[in-house]
Amino acid sequence: MKNDIKTNVMRVLDSKKVKYSSHTYEPDATLRGEEIAAILGEDVEKVFKTLVTVSKSGKNYVFVVPVNAELDLKKAASAAGEKAVSMIKQKELLPLTGYVHGGCSPIGMKKMYPTFVHITAKEYDTIFVSAGRVGAQVELSPVDLANTVKLEFADII
Repeated sequence: MKNDIKTNVMRVLDSKKVKYSSHTYEPDATLRGEEIAAILGEDVEKVFKTLVTVSKSGKNYVFVVPVNAELDLKKAASAAGEKAVSMIKQKELLPLTGYVHGGCSPIGMKKMYPTFVHITAKEYDTIFVSAGRVGAQVELSPVDLANTVKLEFADII
C-alpha cells in the first residue's frame, strides 16, 4: 500500500491541523491487532482498536481499547451511564459508521457517537488508531485525539 494514500481520517486530522503520522502495511482483514502492532514494531498497548456497541435504549457508543485487551461490557455500560451495552453485529458496522471491520476508526464516523478511550492511552505520548481503512493506521497524541473527537478516558477493560 502506498504511504501517500489519504483516508477520510487523515483529511479530518488535516482539516483540524492535528499532527499525526500515517503508517501503512499490506491490507489483510484477517490480521489480529497483536499482529498489526508487530508489523508496526510497536508495543501492543499503544495500538488501539475501535469497537462499536449498542445499549438497550438503542443508543450507540464507541469504545477504543488496546488491541491486546478485551472490552469489559459492564465497565463500558457504566462509563456510558447505561445499564447494559452489547457489541453491534458486524453487518451493521459499515452502515452505522462508514467503516468496515478491521478499518473502523473513532475519527470521521458518519455520526459522532459518545466515545470512550481506555485510560492507559494517557500514559503514552502517542497511540495508534485505524486510519479508516484496512492496512492503514494513524499515530497521534491521546490529547490530540481527545481534541478531535469528543471523548472521555475511562477504565473499560
